[in-house]
Amino acid sequence: MDRLEAGRAVVAAKDAKGMSWQQLADTLGRSLVWTTSALLGQQPLDAEQAQQVGGVLGLDDAAVAALALPPVRGEAALDPTEPVTYRLQEALQVYGSALHELIREEFGDGIMSAIDFSLEFEREPDPKGDRVKLIWSGKFLPYKVW
Repeated sequence: MDRLEAGRAVVAAKDAKGMSWQQLADTLGRSLVWTTSALLGQQPLDAEQAQQVGGVLGLDDAAVAALALPPVRGEAALDPTEPVTYRLQEALQVYGSALHELIREEFGDGIMSAIDFSLEFEREPDPKGDRVKLIWSGKFLPYKVW
């Protein structure tokens, strides 16, 4: 079993047990977004964390072992046709250039790190329909001049 297959096993077990991602995050003592990403296979879990999750979800030994494998990131872990993913890509296509310019104006020539990074997710009540609120926070990394 590979890391992404283990992630699918986590989703199936979570749903079968009626658990939430927040409950699993509480089990690991980590943030909601990071935990969800880790259990889907895109962040590292050590053997102890894999055992904790496996115990709560009743996963077999193969799934627990696979949860401790190196994370899978990038295209291999992404379905670009999934509607939420597609819309996030669309938002970056529309606003990415503006964000680049605003970051450059405020900080200088560089990037926002996705390594020294956090992401918060919350539901924002709105009378016209609840909204999805994402707060991205990444360290600014200037480009090196040599």
